[in-house]
Amino acid sequence: MKFFDRKREIEILRDIREKSQESARFTVVTGRRRIGKTSLILTAYENTPLLYFFVGRKAENILCEEYRMEVEKILQIKMGGTPSGFSELFEYLMDLAKERNFTLFIDEFQNFERINPSVFSDIQKIWDLNHNESKINLIVCGSVYTMMNKIFKDKKEPLYNRQNSFIKISPFPPSVVKEILKYYSPQSSNEDLLALYSFTGGVAKYIELLMQDNAFTLDKMIDNVISDQSVFIGEGRALLIEEFGKEYDTYFSILSAIASGQTRRGEIETAVGKPIGGYLTRLENDYGIIKGEIPLGSKPLSRNNIYVISDNFLTFWFRFIFKYEYILEIGGYEQLKSIIKRDYTTFSGKMLERYFFERAVESKKYTRIGRWWDSKGKNEIDLICGNELEKTLAFYEIKRNKKNASVGILKDKAEKMIAGIPALKNNNEIYLLLDIGDM
Repeated sequence: MKFFDRKREIEILRDIREKSQESARFTVVTGRRRIGKTSLILTAYENTPLLYFFVGRKAENILCEEYRMEVEKILQIKMGGTPSGFSELFEYLMDLAKERNFTLFIDEFQNFERINPSVFSDIQKIWDLNHNESKINLIVCGSVYTMMNKIFKDKKEPLYNRQNSFIKISPFPPSVVKEILKYYSPQSSNEDLLALYSFTGGVAKYIELLMQDNAFTLDKMIDNVISDQSVFIGEGRALLIEEFGKEYDTYFSILSAIASGQTRRGEIETAVGKPIGGYLTRLENDYGIIKGEIPLGSKPLSRNNIYVISDNFLTFWFRFIFKYEYILEIGGYEQLKSIIKRDYTTFSGKMLERYFFERAVESKKYTRIGRWWDSKGKNEIDLICGNELEKTLAFYEIKRNKKNASVGILKDKAEKMIAGIPALKNNNEIYLLLDIGDM
């Protein structure tokens, strides 16, 4: 697929490389699987000396032989034999970088934990002894979020705080998802755009898979995602089982409940059948898969909170694929497609709200963005955008078709909200309706 966006990240990475010509730089790049980390780094450093070490799950001596061949090919030198271990190779490269500048990119870095955990302490020792004289641009990248955080942010770990930069790669924002779809299918509709956003959430690889298969419309996307050849079917498990370990079944049950609309802690506990406080905390703080939300203007520890899955694809996967795995097990692909089409209006309505929320964030126009709902769940405002500098406050009702919304009802709900939070009132409120036509 054509490379899209990432201008800011490329600028940051190239600036780091420039600085590495004066002194060694150690950069950590993280982000969920399929987000495009490897493509980003290779694009940022194209036409520059770059060693690419992929940490596959192989014996250390086999990896070192592969790495030796890469060093000799890219740097045009002879090493005189395969290093006995990665530490020997890394020390050799740190010494070499005292004479010449180059980039060392280590992909899936966390896999060293399975191959030889002592590699981390070896790297720490060699880095500490040599980085003041070396001119290496060291980039390490990993997809297992918890492992990468542990390696570099846990004070007990040898590589704690050794990095100069920690970059987390996010999904494409709405404007880029729109740009990609229009590039491949200029005639596509807003309904198609909403489907692409809903199913992929801006994850580069998922978009690439759909575009390569000419799945440009809602129906074709559903056909592509739900088929016996689809990589999407097993993707949720592939993404999360390694993260969750032996307790994955409990985590999966929690995420399935949230994806199905049971968003309050009590509702989730009823669905799962046991206390889940610790699990929710880990899902939010350690794994970054869910986020707790409170109504805009509420106190930080408000009990009127809900939980949502922050990843669109995982929201879809748990809502439809995990929930109906029993249908797929007997080859019921057409039946599941029918279920998705039956429930798509409700599902995509929530995704449409998320689309406009992310578009507001992307615009950089506001100092406060959020939603609001009352404690009884009777009144809800889909999107609120405020600018404290300009003293504006905008309330939005978001529907698939704005004919089903009312500015009058929106204004009544906003007045109820402001009555409980007088500090928000500024006499400069506006009330707007949004639907698919506004995408």
